[in-house]
Amino acid sequence: MNLKTLKTLTRRRRAARGMTLIEIIVVITILSLLMAAVGVAVIPALEQAKVDRAKMDILSIQNALKTYYAKKGNYPDTGLGLKALVDAQILERAPIDPWDTEYVYMKEGSTPVIISYGKDKTPGGAEADADISSKDIGQKKQ
Repeated sequence: MNLKTLKTLTRRRRAARGMTLIEIIVVITILSLLMAAVGVAVIPALEQAKVDRAKMDILSIQNALKTYYAKKGNYPDTGLGLKALVDAQILERAPIDPWDTEYVYMKEGSTPVIISYGKDKTPGGAEADADISSKDIGQKKQ
């Protein structure tokens, strides 16, 4: 073998060795840090998306209630709830909020009120657990 052939073989062996264990650990650590940073940014956005979806659902339910009112001349009683919209074939099924709970329907005087109890699924709460009500949505519109 000549010297040129020996150098070529040595270069090929070095190139074929691959990555060391330390290099692999460094890459995995960097990827883990990136995933953690993305997770910190995405999780709150998912919760806000659920709140926004609940607000949109409530607006859609209000529109369905307006259709019911146009057909029947009054809003459903609290006892019938949103099931009346399904019975009248205005909605296909009873609406479920993003936290897999049925929306609460109440008739306060002659005004219908739709509520989602939020993440904690109980009345009251603050921040992510706060109730989302058609009353609040109506007040924020200006």
